[in-house]
Amino acid sequence: MTLLCADTVVCDADRAIEDGAVVVDGDRVAAVGDRETLADEYPDRERVEVDVLAPGLVGGHVHSVQSLGRGIADDEELLDWLFDHVLPMEASMDADEMRAAADLAYLEFVESGTTTVVDHLSVAHAGEAFAAAADSGVRARMGKVLMDKDSPEGLLEETDAALDETEALIREWDGARDGRIRYAVTPRFAVSCTEECLRGCRELADEYGVRIHTHASENKGEIETVEEETGKRNVHWLDEVGLTGEDVVLAHCVWTDETERELLAETGTHVTHCPSSNMKLASGVAPIEDYLDRGINVALGNDGPPCNNTLDAFTEMRQASLLGKVSDLDPTALPARTVFEMATRNGAEAAGFENVGKIREGWKADLVGLTTENARSTPMHDPYSHLVFAAHGDDVTLTMVDGDVLYRDGDHERMDAAAIRERASEFAARF
Repeated sequence: MTLLCADTVVCDADRAIEDGAVVVDGDRVAAVGDRETLADEYPDRERVEVDVLAPGLVGGHVHSVQSLGRGIADDEELLDWLFDHVLPMEASMDADEMRAAADLAYLEFVESGTTTVVDHLSVAHAGEAFAAAADSGVRARMGKVLMDKDSPEGLLEETDAALDETEALIREWDGARDGRIRYAVTPRFAVSCTEECLRGCRELADEYGVRIHTHASENKGEIETVEEETGKRNVHWLDEVGLTGEDVVLAHCVWTDETERELLAETGTHVTHCPSSNMKLASGVAPIEDYLDRGINVALGNDGPPCNNTLDAFTEMRQASLLGKVSDLDPTALPARTVFEMATRNGAEAAGFENVGKIREGWKADLVGLTTENARSTPMHDPYSHLVFAAHGDDVTLTMVDGDVLYRDGDHERMDAAAIRERASEFAARF
């Protein structure tokens, strides 16, 4: 049992406690309250001091296996970026390179305070990324990518083979590491998947009770291609083949019309907003305020290192709020508390993890501690404003998942940071 004490405990988007404390017992939060009171009630427990304590952040759409391509494809339009640079990189990667890329990403998640991710892998060597996530201790919803049409050599698969491998990976990994690892059936996007493949994804999700995670309506060119091939708008096509619903996470959803937004709301489909990626690739601005007003659950994601180029979720919160304000020409749009909820509980809900994303008694002990011992953190008038607009991932001093300390005061408990960075740099040199 551990007593975590903080100048400020940010429990969720509605509650923050000054001079607070949290008691962790096993993988759960046992008590939340006043520092002095809990210190008296638990006098003999290990005591850890941080400046700010918050729920761990959730990366609602990430590409861990693209980490070796950080910076290789800047200043490109989405489809050129994807088909000329990123997909050829993925196609050329062997198992060792895939493991090195995933290790590097999970190292970055741990040391920057992301405790849960929804991870979109690649066609080959997905097991390497599952192993990396499991070894890191991070909570993850992840899956092998399916691509059975209009795809580069090395990524194009036969439909049945792609679905069979997906089923095998579900059986091997869903529920692994005491439930920290869960599966998501992961077609790349409608452009690279046949109708048979997409319908097969729905059948597997239903059979095994896992989620579906794909891209949708990120770019105008993508939408035009889908409409030419199917006669339908992207979200309507996904709905036709079974890829909407409460178990579906759609990344981006930048270009949706009124009927598609109604459909997303009616079906309970989750949306992940990736503001940095959408800005860097000039894809557009997703209508996040409108989605939230309709009751659509919106999570927050970094996307991949080649289109961001960071996996720091604190940076993504800042980008989301600022982009929403300038897009709507409304300074009240996407306030700090709303964005904080997107990056915590909303993300956990999209990922399908219960009792994750808030500091609450009985909930999972997924926690992050930050220092305020720097000029950027002084003064801290409002903790939500600080976390969204001022904090960085390198302020993190403590990362905990299921009550296990993964990172503390610059030291990784499970990962050899120097070895992972060195190995990743060696493999990345050829890109």
